[in-house]
Amino acid sequence: MDREIANPDVAVELKGLTKAYGSHLAVNRLDLAIRRGEVFGLLGPNGAGKTTTILMMLGLTEPSGGTVRVFGLDPARNALEIKRRIGYMPDDLGFYEDRTALDNLVYTARLNGFSEQEAISNAADLLERVGLAASGRKKVGTFSRGMRQRLGLADVLIKRPEMIILDEPTLGIDPKGVTELLELITALSKEEGLTVLLSSHHLQQVQQICDRVGLFVGGRLVACGGLEQLSRSLEEEDAIVVELEVADWSDRLRQSLLNVEGVTAIREAEGGPNGLAAATAVEVVCEADVTGLIARVAAAESILVSIRKRTYSLDDVYRRFFEGGEASGA
Repeated sequence: MDREIANPDVAVELKGLTKAYGSHLAVNRLDLAIRRGEVFGLLGPNGAGKTTTILMMLGLTEPSGGTVRVFGLDPARNALEIKRRIGYMPDDLGFYEDRTALDNLVYTARLNGFSEQEAISNAADLLERVGLAASGRKKVGTFSRGMRQRLGLADVLIKRPEMIILDEPTLGIDPKGVTELLELITALSKEEGLTVLLSSHHLQQVQQICDRVGLFVGGRLVACGGLEQLSRSLEEEDAIVVELEVADWSDRLRQSLLNVEGVTAIREAEGGPNGLAAATAVEVVCEADVTGLIARVAAAESILVSIRKRTYSLDDVYRRFFEGGEASGA
């Protein structure tokens, strides 16, 4: 078996990873490293290349170019060992419908080398942890979508993996079930010290549990980092915007603000005032963070109702990078 020296801090490393289907690039020269123990989100529209990337990581499809290393191993040569160390839950996990939840988990555990006693014990423990203890003796064919996803999570954990990959795990689940499943994933990842890769097109779900996010468009990774880092990338592109509300807006105040070093423009706020009914809301565009200077000038010439430096949410980041991003991919 071919082995390479693994970086102990990295679970997955992709360099120049490419997958082509004829002339179509499903994944286009992807560079990405996922640290051990982190919860990483692959965020992008359907067809952006997320699932194709996952399949190459698991050795289920071969790259057209570049390299994949999972725990230092090449999936093309060490697929079985990688599968032993990774639990994968696709968006539609198959079970034996006429068997109970317990039977299905025991079967998976036995396939992964556990004794019958160990398999039964581990299955019962996981059913308890995912909230299905009372349904363990029920046939899976009677389960709701949310119950099946909980069982799917138990199924990927039964072999005690070092990493779990969840491909659209909340698809088709009601909002309450989504919240409960995401909380469960977060708790289990912390308790087990697992590396988690979550693939989704739902930005709020990714924002809720992920340490870092990779944004996919048309097979390309267009941005990667934590929310603060991604927000800074928008600041650098759009400059800094200070949102200001004053009771008495005047041409004199406008000119005084424009005279502040670093201020490049003043524009009417899109949302209107949030404070006093008579207040005027404006946006001060700056090359640098001069919020303090703007506050002093505004307070000296008017009643300052509110002031804040604009911050960006994942929704802002998502809309910026995915504008026109329903690009084809797989």
